[in-house]
Amino acid sequence: MSGTPADTDYDIIIAGGGMIGSSLGLALAPLRLRVAVVEAVARGAEHQPSFDDRSTALSRSSQRMFEAMGLWPEVVAASTPIRKIHVSDKGRFGFAHIDADEQNVEALGYVVINRVLGRVLQESLAAVENLDVICPGRITAVSLSDERSEVTVEEETGARTLTGQLVVAADGANSAVRDMIGIGAKQVSYDQWAVIGNLLPENAPDNQAFERFTSAGPVAMLPIAGDRAAFVWIQSPDAAKEALSLTDDEFTARIQDAFGQRLGRFSKIGKRAAYPLSLTRANSLISRRSVVVGNAAHGLHPVAAQGFNLGMRDVAALCDCIADARMEDGDSLDCGDSTILENYAEWRAADHRKLVRFTDGVVHLFGDSRGPVKLLRNLGMLGFDLIPGVRKAFAKHTMGLAGKLPRLSRGVPLE
Repeated sequence: MSGTPADTDYDIIIAGGGMIGSSLGLALAPLRLRVAVVEAVARGAEHQPSFDDRSTALSRSSQRMFEAMGLWPEVVAASTPIRKIHVSDKGRFGFAHIDADEQNVEALGYVVINRVLGRVLQESLAAVENLDVICPGRITAVSLSDERSEVTVEEETGARTLTGQLVVAADGANSAVRDMIGIGAKQVSYDQWAVIGNLLPENAPDNQAFERFTSAGPVAMLPIAGDRAAFVWIQSPDAAKEALSLTDDEFTARIQDAFGQRLGRFSKIGKRAAYPLSLTRANSLISRRSVVVGNAAHGLHPVAAQGFNLGMRDVAALCDCIADARMEDGDSLDCGDSTILENYAEWRAADHRKLVRFTDGVVHLFGDSRGPVKLLRNLGMLGFDLIPGVRKAFAKHTMGLAGKLPRLSRGVPLE
């Protein structure tokens, strides 16, 4: 629902009502703060980028968060578990695999359609007390002072001003609010596009995910409902545009040739889409009475399927910092206090650096076609499978369980 003009003072104003912004609003609910979520695009709109037919791989830590927030039964009902991950380099002898049984977990992660996850999040937001969803509403200006923040929101009925203690930029890699709060960002194009869609393989994926590196770009296959597979095929911009222009039969033959026969013959290709890929890194995670989370802080390449999960750990850490301050300050809590923000920035810095280095490194390593590099790459994958402890450590990072974890990422409710 929308807040009324006479009731525009909040503890926290969240810019962006996509998956990360909505999750933050829900995660904050136990703290009984007054929260506004401002989203520019109506959820049901065709051009809503957050809740489309793309698939998201939820890590173990994201699963635990949804469990702690009481949302997991609804999310898992619409999700497909990943119990095995197989990584290979087409035409080479090396491969690597991770197995849930070996890690003593029921699943390494889960795959959910963004549109379905969006419905769960939006319906849950509507039930939260003291939370207003202002949609459609676009933040056009932000003014920050030592005492308060002011946000101008343009709605269909005109502009109005919201005041709050803390502004959170959760409006994506091209965040306008990040710029308004004075935080710059470095964006480097990979000169690649991701072609996405889904198909029906002859052999059911059987809860197995695949990452296959090919000369035409890496192809990921994720298990989804109905024994189908969601694909993400990384290609050059020209190749991606051509892929969208092909007939279903032509595209099926092309992706079949790239991926191979591990899942048998492909058929019944769904709707295809494509989008450009880049690495985005905010120059800072905090400013005066403001903070950036999710893709506004770090837009990653999808090769390791870690972007959303990294953003969820941002959410969990910010909630932890605010909850800890509330325990100390009680009713005098100031969510925009510099100590809270500095604690958040210090906590998240290492995780951000690690994931950026990892995903960027994988992109460049598997994009190098030189013979010696290919040989070392495949020896590395064999070593991954054969050297004791390497696979377990890697799996722990992939599941988002490495390092100091916030309460929600451990499955512990805030209250």
